[in-house]
Amino acid sequence: MRYYKKKEEIDRRKADIQPIGDSLKALMKAYRLDGKLGEVQLVQNWEKIMGKPIAMKTQQLYFKDGKLFVRLTSAPLKHELNMSKSKVIELLNIEAGSDVVKDVIFL
Repeated sequence: MRYYKKKEEIDRRKADIQPIGDSLKALMKAYRLDGKLGEVQLVQNWEKIMGKPIAMKTQQLYFKDGKLFVRLTSAPLKHELNMSKSKVIELLNIEAGSDVVKDVIFL
């Protein structure tokens, strides 16, 4: 009876070891949760992405079918952001690392 592992068995197990970050990414991709996680991170990082003045005039943020709905308190800000909608979408997708936002609707 053998109470120790051979060197070949130890080396073989180490080949299967991978970083936990890679394992979590694979798990999120397998359960198709990476898109939802990106949406949540964008909502949480809204102030960092858009800046404090815009975040202060933002009442509500939510996603539905790949569209980000933003409720604002300032009509001039709403008009200005509508004019630069493509830039806002680009900033959000760069922050997310993938195409999470397909459209932004300012309310």
